[in-house]
Amino acid sequence: MARLYADEQFPYEVVEHLRDLGHDVLTVQEAGNANLKIPDNEVLAFASSND
Repeated sequence: MARLYADEQFPYEVVEHLRDLGHDVLTVQEAGNANLKIPDNEVLAFASSND
């Protein structure tokens, strides 16, 4: 299955559904990066560096 990184605007209901399907989903909130106004390129860099 896929490993995914969900940003703040991604609906948590979808995160839960993806997890139910066996995907590994890390949210911005779980990573401690919420409400920091991190630019998209840095969000992508974080996701890429965490496989």
